[in-house]
Amino acid sequence: MRVAIVGAGIAGLSTAWALTKLGHDVTLIEQGAIPHPLTASADRHRMIHRAYGHADGYAQAIGEAFDSWDMLWDDLGVSHYANCGVLGISQFAGDGAEQFRMGLERLGTDYERLDSREAATRYPFLDASTFRYAYLDHEGGALFSQRIAHDLKAWLRMRGVEIRMHAQAVAIDPHAASVRIADGSTVRADRLVVTAGAGTLQLFPALNGNLTIYRNAVAYLTPPADLESAWSNAPAIVDIGGSSGGYVLPPIDGVDLKFGAGTLKRAVPDAQTDCDVMPGEGQRLRQLFAPPFSRIDEYTVTEVTACVSTFTADQRIFSRRVGKTLVVSACSGHCYTFGAAVGQRVAHALETGDDTALVQWLRAETV
Repeated sequence: MRVAIVGAGIAGLSTAWALTKLGHDVTLIEQGAIPHPLTASADRHRMIHRAYGHADGYAQAIGEAFDSWDMLWDDLGVSHYANCGVLGISQFAGDGAEQFRMGLERLGTDYERLDSREAATRYPFLDASTFRYAYLDHEGGALFSQRIAHDLKAWLRMRGVEIRMHAQAVAIDPHAASVRIADGSTVRADRLVVTAGAGTLQLFPALNGNLTIYRNAVAYLTPPADLESAWSNAPAIVDIGGSSGGYVLPPIDGVDLKFGAGTLKRAVPDAQTDCDVMPGEGQRLRQLFAPPFSRIDEYTVTEVTACVSTFTADQRIFSRRVGKTLVVSACSGHCYTFGAAVGQRVAHALETGDDTALVQWLRAETV
């Protein structure tokens, strides 16, 4: 089967990997470089964790996610995962971090609970007076997304996948499984997969009611010198508590400390709007982390990166079949965790022609 894939983020790359392993002829079409600077794959590291709050379906699917990444590491010959553990910090009753913890309990996931003084002793960058408790899941940590994209691209090329970078798809005939490129050429296939992220709505404007484009930014920082050792041995932080939706990836394996916050994401009409970093954006992001971090003004912002992603209203992964075309979107954010598994699930749906299991799994309806 000849399959064309539009979009080479983690979902597109993983789908190409899974289809290639199954013996299919794959063409991968990407409007920019791989990884594209504005996608999740261009970020240096992303988080994988078992804490999913009320989304029990995703929490139950984490085992499959880890297994799929292990299969990918075997094929690449190298692991791009650091199991540094995942911490949650609750500032007030019912905050996001507490909801994550309750999800872990509901599914019987083991974790270590720390009162605020214990947590601040173990992690000296915390201010014990500003939070109620913390909890540590010893499994989970960082996926090095740039490295994954780089090595997947090389793996695919070595196995004969046609990779067309800087080739912008301008029109799709979903029933004919054909893609018209900005240079005037046309790619024709037996089946088409669209994993174009923020570019999906340009190709399928009818999905505007299902998908919204959001712009967000992350900041890379250098901590105070006397806290560098504490941070170098720190876990990832799934939620800092409070209302910011703040999360942290520690400095690990040559990648700097990273702060991000879900509450800063905002809807934009397209991927080009406000794609540049705004003056002072990194400093404003940094200030969201006090509390629970002490001495926040002593952290130096070294880089700020903007990114755009599609989201559904309930922040779950989306899929829709149109003719011979399968659209898969909203795979960024926390769903990067499932990148390798998404590719395998999409490849299976293409082979069988049955989307039922794929839709249920992507929506976390069943596992």
